[in-house]
Amino acid sequence: MYNVVFWLIIALVVIEFVAERYISKLNAGWFGKPIPQKLAGIFDAEKYQKQQAYSYTNYRFGVFSSSFSVLFSLVALGFGLYGWLDEWLRTWLENEVWLCLAFFGIIMLVNALIDIPFDYYRTFVIEEKFGFNKATLGVFCGDEIKNILLTAVMGGVVLGVITWVYTVIPAYFWLIAWGVVSVFMLFMTMFYSEWIVPLFNKQTPLEEGELRTAIESFAQKAGFELTNIYVMDGSKRSTKANAYFSGLGSKKRIVLYDTLIKELTTQEIVAVLAHEIGHYKHKHTRTMIVVSMLSNLLMFGLLGFFVSSPALSQAMGGVIPSFHLGIMAFGILYSPISTALGLCLNGLSRRNEYQADAFAASYGLGDDLISALKKLSTTALSNLQPHPAFVFVHYSHPTLLQRLLAIEAYKA
Repeated sequence: MYNVVFWLIIALVVIEFVAERYISKLNAGWFGKPIPQKLAGIFDAEKYQKQQAYSYTNYRFGVFSSSFSVLFSLVALGFGLYGWLDEWLRTWLENEVWLCLAFFGIIMLVNALIDIPFDYYRTFVIEEKFGFNKATLGVFCGDEIKNILLTAVMGGVVLGVITWVYTVIPAYFWLIAWGVVSVFMLFMTMFYSEWIVPLFNKQTPLEEGELRTAIESFAQKAGFELTNIYVMDGSKRSTKANAYFSGLGSKKRIVLYDTLIKELTTQEIVAVLAHEIGHYKHKHTRTMIVVSMLSNLLMFGLLGFFVSSPALSQAMGGVIPSFHLGIMAFGILYSPISTALGLCLNGLSRRNEYQADAFAASYGLGDDLISALKKLSTTALSNLQPHPAFVFVHYSHPTLLQRLLAIEAYKA
């Protein structure tokens, strides 16, 4: 069990944890820094103190929850619990597909049960304390159950197909597995808002009126065919506002949170939607899908090469080489590459955000977008001074200051 691969896995888990905590500590060290003049007036003194308290509370909670998570992982690895689970399941199951599904199903369920108290504390203590939470206990429990069932059904189907392919065509399973995941990714892009979101939130077509007329007028001016504009009842869970664009082709739709409509003016909402349409015009969604597919191709190619190695299963405490133990070990060993690719994707995403902002500004909506971004940052108690290293690692969007400066530079 305690082979070279095992110690490499332990080292990666510890290094990743220490690096993450170091970057978070750097970010926390910037709490309380004077707000740049460009952002002056976004928070009054009382609101700024509340924002600082919110950031620090989330930081401390993050330290505790991540420490608990890594400790649990180290205990499971150190005592060979994954290997023990594999041996126990083999007394009941012989079919490799069902064995794999049962193995990951139990791990998913255990992780979900461990996460529930943390989710509860985040929702009903932290978010409640700072005035964000609107969810009832019934909504919270319903969300948790639905998430578990969705993960079990959808993840189970994909995992079951991949495992079956491995048992039948092990030499080319990685390529077929990549194809299966790619199809699933496209399916989710097309139908997520139409099929999955309604399980959690109600979406209703935006009614006729000033806002819909303004949105349709801009869409026509921008040469964007738009018929699906929906309002989602985000207020049933939180006061935070958002809007998003989903789907491709005839399935594309724009979804506005009801909280967004409440917080912003008509022109500000049009500016936010112009930003979202900018993503479509620049083909950002398609680009990110292609990049993600290529990233997955690399991952599955390496998985196909290493997954059958007995050393991987042994490192997880297994006696018999198995596909599922190999996947678990590979997932940890792949983390440095995954992190590097994630940094590249975040960088690409930030570039896309600048382009979408510029698209909105090109239609004379720069000032309205700036106003909207400031309001959204205020209502969400966003950290206006994140550390550059934290932004580089975690932010898929530029900071508010970076976006405002870029919009004003474009206008000039």
